[in-house]
Amino acid sequence: MRLFACSTPFEKKLRTELKYIELKSGFSDNGTACIGLVSFSKSGKTIYFNGKAFQSLNGMGISGNYFDLESGDEYWISGVKKDMTDRHKFGGGKIFVEKRILSEYLQIIGKTELPKSHYELTEVETEKPIERINELENEKTETPEFGTDLHFKEPNQLSNSEIEYLITELIVDEKNSKYNKARRSFKQKRIELIAELEKRN
Repeated sequence: MRLFACSTPFEKKLRTELKYIELKSGFSDNGTACIGLVSFSKSGKTIYFNGKAFQSLNGMGISGNYFDLESGDEYWISGVKKDMTDRHKFGGGKIFVEKRILSEYLQIIGKTELPKSHYELTEVETEKPIERINELENEKTETPEFGTDLHFKEPNQLSNSEIEYLITELIVDEKNSKYNKARRSFKQKRIELIAELEKRN
């Protein structure tokens, strides 16, 4: 199974670290999970993995601590645990482990081989979406693709792309808001949109 091509000299300069990454949006504690080598942007604010870019939710997530900058999906990203309790105790599903970091991971957990009942090796894509994410950030400072009237529509009146756009926008609003009441309002709206998207899927 290929979840995730060659790194450029620039990318090799980025700090890397072994992390546990689990998709939370729509899956509770049973989302696709992987133990792999992530890269950090120069500022340290962005994490690159699986051709995706993640930033911290600063404690404002529903069930995750990071979100995908493009889709708005929430993820749980954390350090790798020596006792292999990375996935929530009420969660389930195999955890994929990158082939390139197998030896390092086995050293961390003190094993000579990977327990096949709960883990599976996978190849990964190491190319980082730096240019694509930079373009996305630039687009946000330009004229919005969607009109402001989206905020006044009910979730069932919106297209999938409109919902994804609003979710990403609400995450940013939630992070930047100075007032708890406003943050709660943004979060509640985001939860409603995520629920509508999950219902369609």
